[in-house]
Amino acid sequence: MQDISRLLTPGHPTWPGDAPYRLTPMAQISGGDSVNTAELATSTHTGTHVDAPWHYDDAGARLDEVPLEMYVGRCHVLSVTPQDGYVTPGALDALPGELPSRLLLRTGQPAHWTGFPADFAALAPAFVREAARRGVKLIGTDCPSVDPLTSKTLDAHHACRETGVLILEGLNLSATPDGPYDLMCLPLPLAGVDGAPARAVLLAAGTLA
Repeated sequence: MQDISRLLTPGHPTWPGDAPYRLTPMAQISGGDSVNTAELATSTHTGTHVDAPWHYDDAGARLDEVPLEMYVGRCHVLSVTPQDGYVTPGALDALPGELPSRLLLRTGQPAHWTGFPADFAALAPAFVREAARRGVKLIGTDCPSVDPLTSKTLDAHHACRETGVLILEGLNLSATPDGPYDLMCLPLPLAGVDGAPARAVLLAAGTLA
């Protein structure tokens, strides 16, 4: 089993303008309490997280309306080299015509972010459409978004909306070789939200029969 989630630590960077990640100690055994507890506060898009369609489509499904099985099952990890900042359809040339339902993209992001990455590989809408044509239902990336940091039109997000492809962002694929795996990605079960942090792990292909 390989954990491909980003470890959330104090100061973990969040999308500019989003609520910062904070873990505030509450009850403390060292202070005479019977247990240790903490208050957690953060954005729904901190670290490794899923985007529910409602995040980029006001008529889209909220997280609790997305079937959990979409995040569990066979996947393929693919290293990609962006062209002028974008992952293009050519990245799929070496793969079969029919792909697993889940495709995870390794663009070269490090295991830990000391600051929010401003320069990362976005997805060309044509890439999303070609992946969907080959059977992909979920695209994951090691980047914080499928669109550029400064995008206002969110073209890749809307290509996902058009094709019914779900989005998983902020993966840690720095030590993951290319190839087939089984993915188990479990977002927090939050009702009525636009997304949520998730724990994502890879298992040997065929583990989840």
